[in-house]
Amino acid sequence: MIQEDDWDRDLLLDPAWEKQQRKTFTAWCNSHLRKAGTQIENIEEDFRNGLKLMLLLEVISGERLPKPDKGKMRFHKIANVNKALDFICSKGVKLVSIGAEEIVDGNVKMTLGMIWTIILRFAIQDISVEGETTDLHWKDGLALCALIHRHRPDLIDYSKLRKDDPIGNLNTAFEVAEKFLDIPKMLDADDIVNTPKPDEKAIMTYVSCFYHAFAGAEQAETAANRICKVLAVNQENEKLMEEYEKLASELLEWIRRTIPWLENRVAEQTMPAMQQKLEDFRDYRRVHKPPKVQEKCQLEINFNTLQTKLRLSNRPAFMPSEGKMVSDIANAWKGLEQVEKGYEEWLLTEIRRLERLEHLAEKFKQKCTLHESWTAGKEQLLSLKDYESASLMEIRALMRKHEAFESDLAAHQDRVEQIAAIAQELNELDYHDAATINARCQGICDEWDNLGTLTQKRRDSLERVEKLWETIDQLFLEFAKRAAPFNNWMDGAMEDLQDMFIVHSIEEIQSLITAHDQFKATLPEADKERMATMGIQNEILKIAQTYGIKLTGENPYTVISPQDISNKWEAVKQLVPMRDQMLQEEVARQQSNERLRRQFAAQANIIGPWIQTKMEEISHVSIDIAGSLEEQMGNLKQYEQNIINYKSNIDKLEGDHQLSQEGLIFDNKHTNYTMEHVRVGWEQLLTTIARTINEVENQILTRDAKGISQEQLNEFRASFNHFDRVRREDGQTHDTLFSIQCGEVEFARIMTLVDANNTGVVTFQAFIDFMTRETAETDTAEQVMASFKILASDKTYITVEELRRELPPEQAEYCISRMTRFVGVNAPADALDYISFSSALYGESDL
Repeated sequence: MIQEDDWDRDLLLDPAWEKQQRKTFTAWCNSHLRKAGTQIENIEEDFRNGLKLMLLLEVISGERLPKPDKGKMRFHKIANVNKALDFICSKGVKLVSIGAEEIVDGNVKMTLGMIWTIILRFAIQDISVEGETTDLHWKDGLALCALIHRHRPDLIDYSKLRKDDPIGNLNTAFEVAEKFLDIPKMLDADDIVNTPKPDEKAIMTYVSCFYHAFAGAEQAETAANRICKVLAVNQENEKLMEEYEKLASELLEWIRRTIPWLENRVAEQTMPAMQQKLEDFRDYRRVHKPPKVQEKCQLEINFNTLQTKLRLSNRPAFMPSEGKMVSDIANAWKGLEQVEKGYEEWLLTEIRRLERLEHLAEKFKQKCTLHESWTAGKEQLLSLKDYESASLMEIRALMRKHEAFESDLAAHQDRVEQIAAIAQELNELDYHDAATINARCQGICDEWDNLGTLTQKRRDSLERVEKLWETIDQLFLEFAKRAAPFNNWMDGAMEDLQDMFIVHSIEEIQSLITAHDQFKATLPEADKERMATMGIQNEILKIAQTYGIKLTGENPYTVISPQDISNKWEAVKQLVPMRDQMLQEEVARQQSNERLRRQFAAQANIIGPWIQTKMEEISHVSIDIAGSLEEQMGNLKQYEQNIINYKSNIDKLEGDHQLSQEGLIFDNKHTNYTMEHVRVGWEQLLTTIARTINEVENQILTRDAKGISQEQLNEFRASFNHFDRVRREDGQTHDTLFSIQCGEVEFARIMTLVDANNTGVVTFQAFIDFMTRETAETDTAEQVMASFKILASDKTYITVEELRRELPPEQAEYCISRMTRFVGVNAPADALDYISFSSALYGESDL
């Protein structure tokens, strides 16, 4: 081993060594000083002020030296050199005959001796070389080439080297080392070959660089493998995040497009159009929505799986883009279901409204037709002045006829009011053809007012001339007076018997049957009135026959003939059984509807409790510690299959529900379960079984990743269930009980890990993560930084070339695309900041 005090003797033996040492030591110093962005050209001149000497020691030791003096005076330079020499001595190095003054004065021998001391301490301390044979090992160049070939066989084809070409061998080694190993050329091939005994210090200095280069390569390989592993995990997680973002965006976009359709409350004007809207809504519930329910469930499962993988790889939790959290999707889905429910209620309400409108419109038309038929020609009749040339008997007849007309007019007042009331109701219900209804109603009202005016005017005229004539035949008058109200009663009876009706229950149709029976009970009295009225006509005929009076024309006091009364009476008798038949048919329809109600209720009262029972059973399975996780998964899969097999019952209930809606059945007193209740319960059951299976899958993933045994998992579950059971029995919460056992300070630390959102509730998955996290061996940001530092040759930055040389292409490009540019003094243009990149990988800064 060469000692420091051999220096003088070596230089005296061969002064030519000084040339070799100056070149070698200068190149060695520059290989380290370039890391600090500086170089030296003349070793004794550039180290005289001590500044670059102190900088060299800081670079090779990685430690900070005392602050140098910036002055240019000699004592400033001596002070700086002394600081460097003191630092060398502090490392256990004995300096022989080397003083600061000699270095400041440019003493070549002392300067080279000091540099050799530094090289021995920091580069060759643990390397032994046999001094007597050093030159023999390296002069032919084969040893250097063999050293390179041993560690990097891809750089030199050793089989093609020749022992008789030492200069070629040496130059090959120098060029390969400089180009591929970042070792500068410190020796000259001609000097080594042509010098009987080359300077061993120069050769040892150069060879030590190979030692450090190859040692660094092994560290770089280890560091590269660690980085590749970390980057692979990060790339996989980013892919899962992108898939979640895509699926969440598509689901939210579907909800965004669907809600406006369900919020559209523009009613159609006809029943068929509204029925089509209802059918479109059924298609949405049966065809379009179920796949989206599955997508929503799968989205939650993917999110939970991703978070579990992030926890296992010591990565920060995934935070989706704004508005795409699982809670945001759940809120959007809740809003969709609220709008959906309101839309269905609106559809049914609009169908009832249109049904009512069509009934009222038809009733309005019937009453208007009857009224217009009655008023036809009445204005012309009231405008006649026939009394001016009439005889006494004719005047009296005209007066009585007018009184009968007034009686008839008063009887029709109720119909006119009914017509106006129906028109008003149609307007209030927003009937689509309200303009036609209003025009017809206004025409009838105007005509009615005009009839009243003309009636009063004719009465005044007849009363004025009545004093000139004698009393009109009482029998005709009595017939007219009795026939008019009876005729009006028959008109009303025929109108009622033909009146349309809408009912929704047996009770309502029974009420109509009761009213009809009451009407039939009045028929005997009506028949007596008919016979009494017809008796008057018979009395007239009898008197005419008795006294030989010749009757000419019709009854002068009324347009109602005995034949009219007989015909209408026969019509009433025919309409009664027809009304009976219509009511009985409606009874049959309502009974059929009642059977549908009972059929739906019978199934709903079974399905509803079944769903609730399955929810409770799944809850019990999730907290049961008996058996392994795989057995629990098998049980849950069996539950899932049973639930899927039960879907046919839901479909059958949907069919009965559709039949009920087609029959316009809107209520059911036999069950508290509506189809909406069953649908919501079914969707919750599907979601619950899927979430529970996902929780067990995550537990298996955690167990396998962390190496947890089944017995440990059972102990975790027993402990978790113990706290949960105690909470249910004595009313204490998990955190209160846990704090009693572990202390307030430790409890606060634990709760920040297992309940980051401060909800007061600890899930079993969070409990397992806490129990395994404390002992798990995971990569850290500091480890990744240290690995990058090795690849970067201890620099605080790494270049693009170094990344591409040390890492596989995919991982290298991944780093290059995400690392920020390093900003520092004398940093190259392609310098990248690996420190901030490593922190971002573990959530300590933004990537």
